[in-house]
Amino acid sequence: MEVLLFLIAVTAIVGVLARPAMRRRKLRQEGRAGLTAAVDPTAGYGLVPAAQLDVRLPGPDQELVDALEETQRTQDWHPVARLLAFTGDEWELRWQRVQSLAGAAAMELAQAGGSSAVGVDGGRGEAADGALSLSKGPKAQDARWLRNWRTARPDDAGGAQVYAQFLVWQALADTGSADHRIILEEARNVCHDAAKLAPEDPTPHITELFVARHLSYRKADFEALWSQVRRLAPHHMGAHLAALPYWSAKWSGSREDADAFARTAAAQAPEGTLLAALPLFALHDHLPEVNMVRSLYQGAEIRDAIEAAEYAVDQVEDDHPVRPHVLHLLVCFLVRAERYEEAVSAVQAVDGYVGAVPWADSADPAAEYAGYRALAVAGWEAAGGRAAKQPPGQ
Repeated sequence: MEVLLFLIAVTAIVGVLARPAMRRRKLRQEGRAGLTAAVDPTAGYGLVPAAQLDVRLPGPDQELVDALEETQRTQDWHPVARLLAFTGDEWELRWQRVQSLAGAAAMELAQAGGSSAVGVDGGRGEAADGALSLSKGPKAQDARWLRNWRTARPDDAGGAQVYAQFLVWQALADTGSADHRIILEEARNVCHDAAKLAPEDPTPHITELFVARHLSYRKADFEALWSQVRRLAPHHMGAHLAALPYWSAKWSGSREDADAFARTAAAQAPEGTLLAALPLFALHDHLPEVNMVRSLYQGAEIRDAIEAAEYAVDQVEDDHPVRPHVLHLLVCFLVRAERYEEAVSAVQAVDGYVGAVPWADSADPAAEYAGYRALAVAGWEAAGGRAAKQPPGQ
């Protein structure tokens, strides 16, 4: 009997204590689910969950991902060499892929714990902070594929272009060392070698624009380099994005210089290019430190730049390799301007990839983008919008 009473008492205690605890836990779980549903815009919009956002690229390029993953798995350079060879004279796409391959090599070396460049010309330096890694699998190796590529095919323009950009990323991660300038000067030499191997290709000259900024080229020297780029690819959006910072207040120019450069390029650009969006990038480079001010983003200057950028992305094919860069910046500005319907449309056009400005400037690009995406959807729904698989108004 005492045992039975003990069991009844235990049952009573469990009923009094455990059931409310279980109810509280269930309520907490339901509350978390409700909060997640409230702030996570993926439900009903066909968007990629925040945990699955790809920080490696600004937009999709499955051919690049496949080639690089094969190269990183086997350390065989042939897949990426073939990729660049098949890219041919699609200069915007080639520039984007060279940037990505070089960044992947730099990050691969950093992940392997390497402290020196993989090149054959004696450059040294740490891998670039924030450099692009396209490997999602096991721990990367030591990027010897790039060393082997340069050794086996010194006359391959693609290998020289990737190596030159790789050295730039190395130098940018080593800004505090005595080797910083040496690595940049080596990068410049490799740029010149690459240009001789493919005189019609603007890519090595665009890479040298990075070198010019960090070595503080005189304006006359920078203008001479820029003339070479313009001769080969006058409306190359990637080239303009690489050149714009030189004219900014942070480097060798001023806000006025950057604005003039961007506006001139936009005014001279024919339809079918992205250059009309360049003034938006110039504005982004000179935003005040405290910039979440509604009146700033709804003013005429930013309004005009936003509308020009929207016009630009409508003028090019959806698969234009630099179009995602413009769309990502538009998401940021449209949300800050409280133009939520347009922001949701931009989000749905570019969602899934976050390897671009402005997200790449933050410590957690995926979280930064997801936050803006949530604000876009919340603002859209607060104005009467509803979840839809297609962008608003389509």
